[in-house]
Amino acid sequence: MDITKFVNTGYEALFVALTVPLIAQTIKFTLHLIFDKKIDFRLFTTTGGMPSAHSAFVVGLSTTVGLICGFESMFFAIAVVNALVVMYDAAGVRRAAGRQAACLNRIMDDFYKHEIQEIGGKLKELLGHTPYQVFWGAILGIVYAYYMHKWFISISG
Repeated sequence: MDITKFVNTGYEALFVALTVPLIAQTIKFTLHLIFDKKIDFRLFTTTGGMPSAHSAFVVGLSTTVGLICGFESMFFAIAVVNALVVMYDAAGVRRAAGRQAACLNRIMDDFYKHEIQEIGGKLKELLGHTPYQVFWGAILGIVYAYYMHKWFISISG
């Protein structure tokens, strides 16, 4: 397989965008293991937590687009606007929805007592991110995209 066909193309951007969330989820798993001393494989597939995989995804894509097409290009501008919307949603709307879920879970606990499963169970509370988690997800996306771009260039000779 000739790797040079992937360098400075949409394939490189897709590769970065699709692999950086895996790194973010691995970091979440590792941090949970270190600080909570528990193994929780669900962290690989759940939303919320540190760092934001959503932020890493969109910022990694934006950075790669900037490195390939130029930071003054229309493609980069579109990618950045998309990233800002996703990060705002993660730290704002989804975080607020998680807080509402926590409140509703407490109400359902009080009202239904031990019959919570009869009404469908508890709502998922960890939906969004703090601004800190979004920030570190974005930093991860930038750093990963930069180093992967340099790596792709170096192996293409």
